Amino acid sequence: MSVSEPDAVRTLDAGCLRKARLSDMAKVKVLIDRGVGTDALLPRTLIELCENVRDFHVYEEDGVILGCCALHVDMQNLAEVRSLVVHEDRRRTGVGAAMLRACLEDARGLEVEKVYALTRLPAFFEREGFLVIDKHELPSKVFRDCVRCPKFPDCDEVAVIRDAAVAPEEKGTDHGHR
Repeated sequence: MSVSEPDAVRTLDAGCLRKARLSDMAKVKVLIDRGVGTDALLPRTLIELCENVRDFHVYEEDGVILGCCALHVDMQNLAEVRSLVVHEDRRRTGVGAAMLRACLEDARGLEVEKVYALTRLPAFFEREGFLVIDKHELPSKVFRDCVRCPKFPDCDEVAVIRDAAVAPEEKGTDHGHR
């Protein structure tokens, strides 16, 4: 069963990973707002989250949203992993990696060529086959959200990118990036 199917659920140790629903988005906002408070994420309005509900995967335990991650398509050949956050009680348990892999699966299903992220945790993404690049290698269009960042224009995020066509399990390759 593919996670990108609307009702698909992937069971993890204590909870499940699934596509977000509109009824989840207020809880997703609370989770994202916690990350905004630590400068880990950009703020998102509830309206913006609802408009982009199809981009999101959530991790849920007993009806509580403890993680989220979105794949936002920027261009025909490029998509961004964004708003990846895991509740502090579930970090280092594989939840973040599972959500990232679900987004990569979505990218493959959409036939997106490359997936990138702007992050302060590049090692997490490198473990999943992303390579660090100079952020100026990305099209200027991807920086449209940067003006909302409290650190703009002195960005301390690192750009990472990988080929979406290669399954995350295929470790030890360059994932198509040149």
